[in-house]
Amino acid sequence: MRQLRIHDTLTGDVVPVEPGEGGRIGIYACGPTVYGRIHVGNARPYIVFSLLKRFLDHEGYDASLVINVTDVNDKIYDAARERGVPSGELAREMTAAYVEDTDRLTLGRPDHEPKATETIPAIVSLIEDLVDSGHAYERGGDVYFRVPSFDGYGKLSNRPLDEMQQGEGDDAAELKESPQDFALWKGRKEGEDTWWESPWGEGRPGWHIECSAMAEAVLGVPFEVHGGGSDLVFPHHENEIAQTEAARGRALSRVWMHNGMVEMGEAKMAKSVGNIRLLHGALDEFGRDAFVMWMVGAHYRKPVAYSEESLEDAGRAVARVREAIRRLDPDAAGLDGFAERFFDALADDFNTPEARAVLFEWCAEVNRRDDQGEPVGPGRVGEMLWALGLEGVAELEDEAPAELQRLAAERDEARAARDFERADRIRDELAGSGWEIRDTPDGARLVRLP
Repeated sequence: MRQLRIHDTLTGDVVPVEPGEGGRIGIYACGPTVYGRIHVGNARPYIVFSLLKRFLDHEGYDASLVINVTDVNDKIYDAARERGVPSGELAREMTAAYVEDTDRLTLGRPDHEPKATETIPAIVSLIEDLVDSGHAYERGGDVYFRVPSFDGYGKLSNRPLDEMQQGEGDDAAELKESPQDFALWKGRKEGEDTWWESPWGEGRPGWHIECSAMAEAVLGVPFEVHGGGSDLVFPHHENEIAQTEAARGRALSRVWMHNGMVEMGEAKMAKSVGNIRLLHGALDEFGRDAFVMWMVGAHYRKPVAYSEESLEDAGRAVARVREAIRRLDPDAAGLDGFAERFFDALADDFNTPEARAVLFEWCAEVNRRDDQGEPVGPGRVGEMLWALGLEGVAELEDEAPAELQRLAAERDEARAARDFERADRIRDELAGSGWEIRDTPDGARLVRLP
């Protein structure tokens, strides 16, 4: 069982991830706000934290992954109003689309997927505790967190207090005691068709308190790893820390793990920028295996650039692994030393590009030995592929259709008769059908082209 070490945004150090009470490692990652189909950037944390759980499972840990759904939010109200549909209907439609799109990644579902709308009693209770302790106050049906009451505010993002503006709009400025205070509960406004009763009147929760309450409801506090995109460090995660620690007197999470942004055209991929590529469209165009291969090719903490060229390169990388797997002899010994290096790389700040490089070294060695007539068995390659979410690469295609096999036989006959012109025409015809004919010591073999 390897010791996982992760870069902790709070301390700036790479720290060990220790199991919590009962030996469990709880992971909470912030999920989507469901006002539209998710894009490639939204998919990155889903992939990173799903694969992190796979690694922990492989090592024998009891890992529990929670990815929430924010299904009540200003953005949902606005999008629903533009479409002329109820906000709850839009949220349900987009939640279903999110599940459908991420199911296509075939990484499995998180262990828990709480929704904000299903956690309202816990959210209200947490806000009440903050009001009772003096860390929050009510103004005009809104409830705000009193930032100056929490001495540790800013310790995650390391920003000066006067630079930490919440971005909640000028309409709230006159209600706040301090510009840095942020909303825990928002009173119902005209045109908002989803609301709940509360001690402060009709309304709905603020974004930040939703995640604190959902994480605590499922994992308790503190849990082991809180994750999300680096764009959430401030204000979202900074505010989660403040409200949970103020209410509970305990840390929310022991480690804060943030993935870098997906970039498109030298800017962060975002609906607000307008430079998005929807996940389902990318999967339609490039395929699931190429998409995941591309994603694991970058370290989770680094930005990754989306382009057709990078996805096409990833498709060729998939074909390279698949070709090496075709060469394996199920009865031969495997090259298991590669697996140890592979999993050591994942244990060291979840270094998927280093692990992927070890996988390609394995491919090169398989090819070298096979070229020399030395058979190599599968060994532990299945474990490596599964840990990177690439187990489908090992599922080789069925045999070529009978008609193409007949053409391959005719090519053999043409070559035997030294009719190389006809043999080449048949080869080109097979390639046009998506198959390559390869001559091996055991005879010609048809292989599907990538």
